[in-house]
Amino acid sequence: MVVDRLADGKRIAQLLASELTGHEETFALLSVVDADTDVEPTDDGALAYAVAANDDRVAEVYVQPDRARVEFLTHPDVTADAASEQDLRVRPKAVRPPRTLVFVEDGAQVKWILPAFRALVEALERDDEGDENEV
Repeated sequence: MVVDRLADGKRIAQLLASELTGHEETFALLSVVDADTDVEPTDDGALAYAVAANDDRVAEVYVQPDRARVEFLTHPDVTADAASEQDLRVRPKAVRPPRTLVFVEDGAQVKWILPAFRALVEALERDDEGDENEV
């Protein structure tokens, strides 16, 4: 039996961008920005695009030959928890400010990372509500 598995980092990143832009209501706060349509995967990961909320980068998507890597720039704990619950490979990145790395290793896992983006949107909305209450 042959098992079809999409393990092309560039194509996985494209699928993720489509999911993020195709769910207008759920991800209305997010937009795909600075997309490099000619990006070529590298072993270390080449930046394919960023994800922004209110003009601020909140995630970056890198392509490697056999997978995509999402680096969440804000709310690393929230996104790590949500991605871990989906059985995705998650690692912290020890930089200032800290980041969460999530590896998307096949096309099916694109759906699995969406809860991490939902958790990010919810956290950003809570931040906005807190800012409004301070005014």
